[in-house]
This record gives sequence, C-alpha cells and structure tokens, in this order.
Amino acid sequence: MILQAHLHSLCLLMLFLATGYGQEGKFSGPLKPMTFPIYEGEESSQIIFQFKANPPAVTFELTGETDNIFMIGREGLLYHTRALDRETRSTHNLQVAALDANGIIVEGPVPITIEVKDINDNRPMFLQSKYEGSVRQNSRPGNSIGTLTAHDRDEENTANSFLNYSIVEQTPKLPMDGLFLIQTYAGMLQLAKQSLKKQDTPQYNLTIEVSDKDFKTFCFVQINVIDINDQIPIFEKSDYGNLTLAEDTNVGSTILTIQATDADEPFTGSSKILYHVTKGDSEGRLGVDTDPHTNTGYVIIKKPLDFETAAVSNIVFKAENPEPLVSGVTYNASSSAKFMLIVTDVNEAPQFSQHIFQAKVSEDVAIGTKVGNVTAKDPEGLDISYSLRGDTRGWLKIDHVTGEIFSVAPLDREAGSPYRVQVVATEVGGSSLSSVSEFHLILTDVNDNLPRLAKDYTGLFFCHPLSAPGSLIFEATDDDQHLFRGPHFTFSLGNGSLQNDWEVSKINGTHARLSTRHTDFEEREYVVLIHINDGGRPPLEGIVSLPGIILAVVFIRIKKDKGKDNVESAQASEVKPLRS
Repeated sequence: MILQAHLHSLCLLMLFLATGYGQEGKFSGPLKPMTFPIYEGEESSQIIFQFKANPPAVTFELTGETDNIFMIGREGLLYHTRALDRETRSTHNLQVAALDANGIIVEGPVPITIEVKDINDNRPMFLQSKYEGSVRQNSRPGNSIGTLTAHDRDEENTANSFLNYSIVEQTPKLPMDGLFLIQTYAGMLQLAKQSLKKQDTPQYNLTIEVSDKDFKTFCFVQINVIDINDQIPIFEKSDYGNLTLAEDTNVGSTILTIQATDADEPFTGSSKILYHVTKGDSEGRLGVDTDPHTNTGYVIIKKPLDFETAAVSNIVFKAENPEPLVSGVTYNASSSAKFMLIVTDVNEAPQFSQHIFQAKVSEDVAIGTKVGNVTAKDPEGLDISYSLRGDTRGWLKIDHVTGEIFSVAPLDREAGSPYRVQVVATEVGGSSLSSVSEFHLILTDVNDNLPRLAKDYTGLFFCHPLSAPGSLIFEATDDDQHLFRGPHFTFSLGNGSLQNDWEVSKINGTHARLSTRHTDFEEREYVVLIHINDGGRPPLEGIVSLPGIILAVVFIRIKKDKGKDNVESAQASEVKPLRS
C-alpha cells in the first residue's frame, strides 16, 4: 500500500514538472500558511501546490479535515483524489508539517485552507409539491393569497441560487386569464386584475415555476374562493350546566355535546366552526372534535381526570371560524359558552361491553338451552356477579359467574318477542356497585297455534221452511307469524255424512262460505263440523263447530282437539255458544 502511494506521488511529481508547475513561486514554495480556492466538481487527482522544506526534512505529513480526499506526497505535492462538493463541506481546514527521516516534525505544522467554490449543480425545490390557499370573494386586486418558498442548495446570494417565480398556467381561465400574479423574486401570490365571485368559479388551479439560471421546478396551487365571513358563530345556549364525572372516566370518552351555528355560506371556511377551551383547563385535559357537516362539537377527555388536582373546573369554550372575520366584525359573548366540570373520587361500577345485548332463538328450544350471554368488566379488577331483573314471565336464568343466559321454561313468541330483560352486573367485594344493561331475546316463530274463528258469530239463523238454499260466511285466523301475503287456510266438512246437506267453499285465504245443498230441512238443530288447516310446517288443523237451529241463531265455537278421531266423535250435546 505504501509502495502504491509512493508511485502515485511520483507520477504526480513527473506531471507537475512536465506542465511547468515546478517553477518557484506560483505553484510551489516554502512551507507557510496558505489558502487555495478550488471549484467543486473538478476532476480528481488535481495538483494544488508543492511545498518545499530545507534539510533535514525528507517528507511531509497532512492532517485536519481531509475527508480522505486530500493527500500529500513525500515530495510535498498537495492534491485531491476526487471531486469536491461545496454543499457537503465548503471549507477544509488542513495542517502540513515537514518530517525528518525519523518521522519527527522539523518544520510546521502550518494551516492550509481549502475554499470550495460553488457551481450551479442544484435544482431549486419547493417545500411541497402542492399548496392550497384561499381568497375571499370581493377582495381587492393586490391582496396577498400567500407566499411560496423554494430553496436552492447552491451558495447563497450568488447567481447560482438567485431564484425567479412565475405563473405558467391558470385553470379555469374564467372570467379571464391572468387573474393572479406572483412576485418574481419574493414568491408572493396575489390577486391581480379584479375581484372574484364564488358563484362564478369557486376554485382555481395554478401551475407555478421557480427557476435559477440553469434549472426549473414546478408546483401546483389550489385557490378556493370563499364567502365573506361577516357572521360570527353563536352558541345555542351559553351555559351547559354542571357535569359530574368519576376521575377514572376513560380517556377518549365523549362527555358533552355543544352546538353553535353560523349564518355564513354552508361548508365554507366562513361557516365552519372550530371550538377551543379558553379557560379552566390549563392541563389540556379536554378537547373538542367538530362534526364537519353539522358543526356539532363533541367534548372529549384527552388526558386522565384527577380529583386531587382539579375537583371542580369552570370550563369556557369559544367558537371561531378558520377564516378571519371581515373588518368591523368581532367575536363577542355569543360565541362563548361554559359548563362546570365536577370530578368525583368514587369507586367505579362494572362496565358492560355493550349497552344492549341481543340474541335470536326459536320459540320451541328445549328448556335449559343457552340463549345468549353478556360480558362486563370492573375497572378495579374485582370479580363480577350477574343477575336478571324484569324477567316477568320467568323464562330465563343467568349464570352469575359467566354471564351465560339459559331458558328455564317454554318460550312463546306470541306472548312476547322480543323478550326484554335487564342484566345487572355487581362487583363482588368493594362497594358492591352495579350497572345495568339490556338483553333482548328475539323469538323466531314455529307453527304451534291451531286455526280458529276470527270472532264470535252470533245472531245467525236460517228461516224454515227454506225457500232457497241458504249460506253464511265466516273468517278464520291463528296466532302464528305469517308472511306478507297472509295466511292460506283450507276448509272442509268434518265428516262425509254432512256432504248430503251442506257444503263449504273457500273464498280466499281467510274466509269460507257454508251453504245448504237443498231446501228440504226439518225444523231442528243441526251440528256442522268444519276442518280448518293452516298448511304450516308442520300443518295444524282446527275443528270449528257450527251448530244451527232452523229459525234460530247459529252458535259458533272452536273445538281445540288436534286429532281427527276427536272430530268424528264430537256430539251435538257438546256444542255451546261462544262467549267473548
């Protein structure tokens, strides 16, 4: 490695002598403090100077900010091995000393300063590629919209870093082009020719160019025309009262909703409302999030509350617009509101994971079936015991440890669905605090109700002797859940012996007609049994008794037997009038 360096130095010396650099004076001389200017980007292995020293000096040593770029040979040739970069280091402070054969300094060290001269090798750059600004409608020409700033890493206050700004394009060109100007050297963007109107064009897009003598860069500017802000936000009420919170209320909780309105153009910077806490919260415990569509403010907890340091705080809010108010308009007391925050030092009750728990099961589930579960957590980590409240029908029980809910009696959708009960979570130990949530059990229907008559048909009769066949219309129903098209009952006579005298015909899904087949009836009581089938899954069939007396009232009732054997054995003596 030493041999290689020595050969490199020897080659440089030969080049130095061949080009005339070895002449005493300009390119060589005694060891003394010197300053050398060198342009960045110059080729490597360039000779800077040859230092000479008197015996017993036989070699030289270079120290300081060499950055592994600057070298000095045994013959005193100072050179650099690669191109310099002013933006990396503008000045290199070096020291050169002359050494004897034993490596002992016999002359120096002396300071050598390398000044790196700038060339234009850096492109000007904006701080960001896209900017957004706004201008109020009816603003006068010359009003400032904002200032764009670009930077050039080349040497300041030189032609290499001297920047010019210009507008390349405006879109749309309505009502004309050249509505904006930018100061050539300062970068200030201004309204140029005339006032703007939001109803004409609500938004403009500009392409801006910044350039030095060799390079150029572009950025884009979006300019929004906004409504004049001549209306202040006004709170719906000035005092939101007292709010009491436990000191361990969760960070992020919304504790209060506030509302102010602004009469300026909706969804603009003039009507948008930002809420700030101005008094009573020096610790920054509270914040306000604004709904951009409604301007509703949601007061949230940003930092934990502390009973010991701030048990009572008088909080004051202020509602402001992001856009400045026009001259002569100022915010007043209508833009402020307050509330008192009271922090309590109390044990906190268990917290349910949901406000309402919901489950769905079939109404015919077996007793002992798990129908749902609830979960709660005690902030202090205590165990929780669950219980039910409001189980008026006695259908449910809850595992007091796990929160699992089971059926303990037959369920009935027709009696109540959804079935609503309250679940109570009580901490075990401590202060035995509890909290309540809702459990809603939705029961899905099964076909478990017999068809029956929709009402009590009283006061019906046939006159004897019949002059013509007679008929009566009746309606059927049941208590099961039906699709949107309603029930579809089918009707038939209870036994074959009735078919000689009577017939039943379906009118629609709920109505049928009972008619006499002839007029040759004796004057006595007749019992007519009719089957009504609901066509469900499984199908259920009810038996309706239509006892009648010619020249008398026809009484109607439902016979609750499900089996056909009971239909055949029904006797007239069993029939009784229906009562409401």
